[in-house]
Amino acid sequence: MDTPNPQFVVSSLQNPRIKEVIRLRRRRARDATGLLLVEGYRETLRAVENAHPLQTLFVCPSLYQGENEPDLVRRASEAGVAVVECTESVFCKMAYRERPEGLLAVGDRVGRALDDIELSANPLLVVAESIEKPGNLGSILRSVDAAGADAMLVCDPVTDLNNPNTVRASIGTIFCVPVAQAAAAAALSWLQDRALRIVVASPSAKAEYTDIDMTHGTAIVVGAEQVGLSATWLQASDAVAVRIPMRGRIDSLNVASAATLLLYEAARQRNKRILAEQK
Repeated sequence: MDTPNPQFVVSSLQNPRIKEVIRLRRRRARDATGLLLVEGYRETLRAVENAHPLQTLFVCPSLYQGENEPDLVRRASEAGVAVVECTESVFCKMAYRERPEGLLAVGDRVGRALDDIELSANPLLVVAESIEKPGNLGSILRSVDAAGADAMLVCDPVTDLNNPNTVRASIGTIFCVPVAQAAAAAALSWLQDRALRIVVASPSAKAEYTDIDMTHGTAIVVGAEQVGLSATWLQASDAVAVRIPMRGRIDSLNVASAATLLLYEAARQRNKRILAEQK
């Protein structure tokens, strides 16, 4: 299947659209325009499946990795996304991956207000404070989605939630998981107003993460590996601190790994409770 109604193939690096895409690699440009970049088949597929607003989809059929790309391009076009075909040289100039897959979209940035987050009857959330690496943010988003949690709150971020590497590391789950950005104090107040149990990860905690009941509404809070969580969380009167035991020589885990362990422990406890109630 060909690209839907291509008017021409962009072959010049001086094309204004191409220059704009390249500028969006920088956070300043993303902040100024309210746009982000989405590169790759799975990432673009999840954006389209979740009706995330995309403006333009740049394609290079000779770089496709499989047979499903034309159908995805058709779906995007039918959803109102402008499709622009490019030569390999132009596409590779825009791409930030070492092995481009021939799909790169420009769309609206991700991030909503706290009050726009809708919770289930028994919510499970992750709060990520001052995470430094976009890859870690993206990996946490993958775990939030995989564990079936409600949402993720990003507090006082050091890196940009809409960094292309966050989108990539999330494998597009950034478009599936409700995400809000807020200051730590505002996020804490929002959680307290909803009577969620606040479980903070801290190496100095006495309780292990498997000892704490997370079967009811829970917010799991993780922070940057080097500095840990701020006093806002550690000194919150209703927060419960937990640690992940370190059996070897290392004193901490990657923050995304820590968040995953806590999420799946919460999911395990909840599943066990459901099974017990069904007997």
